[in-house]
Amino acid sequence: MEHSATPRVGVIMGSGSDLDMMAGAMETLEKFGIGYEVRILSAHRTPHLLAEYANTAKQRGLSVIIAGAGGSAHLPGVTAAYTTLPVIAVPITRDDHGHEALWSNIKMPPGVPLATMPENGSTNAALFVVRLLALTDANLSDAYDSFKQQQIAAGVQADQQLQAEGWEATLSASRAP
Repeated sequence: MEHSATPRVGVIMGSGSDLDMMAGAMETLEKFGIGYEVRILSAHRTPHLLAEYANTAKQRGLSVIIAGAGGSAHLPGVTAAYTTLPVIAVPITRDDHGHEALWSNIKMPPGVPLATMPENGSTNAALFVVRLLALTDANLSDAYDSFKQQQIAAGVQADQQLQAEGWEATLSASRAP
């Protein structure tokens, strides 16, 4: 699915069950106005489609790929092996899983670099993309600077509330339905 005339980012996942954990990436890219495409490509079930996707990504105008997968999580590493574009891994974990996906992504062999985000960290992956693209895009750099200032203001406001109301009242307010 394409979300811009010229997508700059590929967001791929190993199965449809990963979509909920990858939604943060798409939401964040949209917030910053970055065009992206979304695909389900399995390193195990559709390896030929994954190879074609990764091999042609640069020609199609992509600048970076975010790849999310759970379980053995081979999708990000295999994608990185097929392209020279930066690939950002999002290890997906569930309550009934261990940390297999994380270990799979951080154990890449020398010569096949893979940036790895925290488990279920698709929002951070998209923010990392924003930082990368902002290196050569002044408007995006300004938008990211504004985002960071908003984060700072929210942190200051939270601290001011804590100082004014005390920790018990602040905690109670955060737990209220």
